[in-house]
Amino acid sequence: MYRAPFAPDGPAAIDERTAAALLDVALETGGDWADMFFEYDVAASWTYEDAILKSAGRSVTMGVGVRVMHGECTGYAYVEDFAPQSIRNAARAAARIARSAARGESVRLEAVSVADRYPVEVASVDVEGAVKRELLRRADAAARAADPSIRRVEVSLAEQYREILVASSDGRFARDRQPMLRFGIRVIAERGGLRQAGSSGGGGRIGLEYFERCSPEVHAREAVRHALAMIDARPAPAGELPVVLAPGDSGILLHEAVGHGLEADFNRKKVSRYSDRLGERVASPLCTVVDDATVGFGRGSIGVDDEGRVPGRTVLIEDGVLRGYLHDRLSASIFGLQPTGNGRRQSFACPPMPRMTNTFLLAGRDDPQDIVRSVARGIYARKFGGGQVDIGNGDFVFSLTEAYLIEEGRITAPLRGVNLIGNGPETMSRVVMLGHDFAISDGIWTCGKDGQSVPVGVGCPTVKIERMTVGGTERGP
Repeated sequence: MYRAPFAPDGPAAIDERTAAALLDVALETGGDWADMFFEYDVAASWTYEDAILKSAGRSVTMGVGVRVMHGECTGYAYVEDFAPQSIRNAARAAARIARSAARGESVRLEAVSVADRYPVEVASVDVEGAVKRELLRRADAAARAADPSIRRVEVSLAEQYREILVASSDGRFARDRQPMLRFGIRVIAERGGLRQAGSSGGGGRIGLEYFERCSPEVHAREAVRHALAMIDARPAPAGELPVVLAPGDSGILLHEAVGHGLEADFNRKKVSRYSDRLGERVASPLCTVVDDATVGFGRGSIGVDDEGRVPGRTVLIEDGVLRGYLHDRLSASIFGLQPTGNGRRQSFACPPMPRMTNTFLLAGRDDPQDIVRSVARGIYARKFGGGQVDIGNGDFVFSLTEAYLIEEGRITAPLRGVNLIGNGPETMSRVVMLGHDFAISDGIWTCGKDGQSVPVGVGCPTVKIERMTVGGTERGP
């Protein structure tokens, strides 16, 4: 794997002996457990509008977060440098949570073996700007050439290369280097006095080789197709209707409406609809839901979580039965289980919490065409916009940016103003067909929780939901 030329005083300069000595400071007033999260992050962003490079920016952030736990209480402090005295001061600040006898022995650390799940040839942040400007220009030119109705084009590229080191008092010493790339294009089409936006994007933990499999021109044509498909959309029907979810991006509905409710902090606080329901049926027998951090180059993939644990593939719902939750160290200790490797944080300035990585509804056996043919009148949901979910009761509302009417087993008129309204467990119980066409979203989603944002992946096959409440402006028959 490529190694970016990070600063010599970054996490790479911290060895086991140094980290162990700093952890001893964190535990000198008697905490039960402590960890340190070292981070060095290089990020850049580019925007191209009106056929010119509108902005370009680059930033470097670095720092260390120190956490000390005493029972279920947590002390947390951070500093924005790697100076040993600064880290010791932060460690002593975090240690104020505990006032008991100090540990009798020093911390001993051992390096954790971390899989290389995103081997990039060259980190995109180290490629000269002219190369990235040309990628943006190509997307802009392709969109404008695709159709004369295109009036505005906005192209963006965000890139990151992040080096982390986690050292914890249970002996873990884990490093990871995490690339990230996200490309996006948005167009505005105007025809007959009507204006409509269309978009496309993708990326993942990958370098600029991403564009070898999905070129700027491909994304440009997709954004134009999206805008033109919806420019003549008619008002959406309202009422309870069957809904067919397209494969891939539709997994964001699963992520929001179901996935958050399976994060263990909500369940240990008993504020989730899934609390105390392990072993119970919570979805259709067709449904198996997993969280999988091991997907190569996946946007939500991680070699090690932000507590130094190596994650894997966690089965959450199996054949409709709830099998487990996503755990960080704290929730796992309360449940008497091992962490699942889902302790994640936005940066060194934030303590970790249970978070999803790549969350999927696995494929079924149905032919996607048969799924559409089985619907006399319903909605085909192709692209999702924003959504809201109430973790406590599982209620959600999602807006669709691309949707179609299904009539007599055929996808027909494009629809505007479609909202899907429902409840997570109830919606999952109404899944009656699952396609064999599982797909993973192409690296565009970011998840927010308690003020922290982390990249995530989603995926699903074509899904038929027997009925959902559709919010629209036309009443159905």
